[in-house]
Amino acid sequence: MSIYLTPFARTRLFPRTPRANTIQDCSAEEFEQHLNTHAADKVLDGYAPFCKLHVYRNWTSTRCLTVPVSEQNRHLLRSGYEARSREELPVLVRWFEGVEPPVANYLVVILYSREQLEKEGSPIEADWGVVGCLYTATAEEIPMAPITMMRNALGVEEGGSGVPIDRAAYARAVEFWGANANWR
Repeated sequence: MSIYLTPFARTRLFPRTPRANTIQDCSAEEFEQHLNTHAADKVLDGYAPFCKLHVYRNWTSTRCLTVPVSEQNRHLLRSGYEARSREELPVLVRWFEGVEPPVANYLVVILYSREQLEKEGSPIEADWGVVGCLYTATAEEIPMAPITMMRNALGVEEGGSGVPIDRAAYARAVEFWGANANWR
């Protein structure tokens, strides 16, 4: 099985100007090589048949992606409209500023099949393409953000995958993201 780091994931996980909330101590090329030379500790089914999650013990100093919201840190939450790429419409997001999460125990790599990426207009030669990565304390997926579920339901024209919203999964995501936030 071959894995390719897609341009979409590369710009988010390895930005030109390094950020503390992206993958640390590893270049994009080293990351892709690691995925192709080390077996995942665990493989999970994703939200659709074309999506798999490969769980690796964190080999970097990358910190957890999310922080629980508490009365002590709620004042550090910020929000704004942002797009993940030039092609997508901006959506409302929130994040913490001024917090330092613990180092993640796991990197949960989100993979899409070659067929799905071709359908989305991003053909690859590998079997699977990296579209994202979660940095977590446990070897489990954190729920997809509700706005990502909505974007997916809008279809590939709007930066999604074309998978309809699963109301139960959406409710779980709202519960999780109501109690947690990303950080910068």
